[in-house]
Amino acid sequence: MRYSSSAHTRFYHRFHVVWVTKYRYAVLQGPMRERLRQIIRQTCDDLGVHIVRGVLARDHVHMFLSIPPKLSLSDVMQRIKGRSSRRIQMEYPELRKRYWGRRFWARGYFSTTSGNVTDDIIMQYLELHSAK
Repeated sequence: MRYSSSAHTRFYHRFHVVWVTKYRYAVLQGPMRERLRQIIRQTCDDLGVHIVRGVLARDHVHMFLSIPPKLSLSDVMQRIKGRSSRRIQMEYPELRKRYWGRRFWARGYFSTTSGNVTDDIIMQYLELHSAK
């Protein structure tokens, strides 16, 4: 496990996030898939978010992200989904017929955290400290 650093902080914040295309249409193929990968990478670089691993399926995206503590996961996801949706729809006008409401991604996303410390270990640690 390797910690990341910012000006006054050391952190290890890892999030597994998954989000899907609206109506789960399998449109993430060919050149659009590569362009979407570039847009997501650029957005993460702009935010200071490190992509540990990412996979684009035909109808959804899995990403394992390291997010600095100054950013919330919801803000990061809003930026990634918002920018990618807008740019993809501008660059691929044929999507207008399929996504007539100007939303490329479905609402929401799934997220979970990752780490080596379980809830039980934290509870034991706190119990030991409260006994002192």
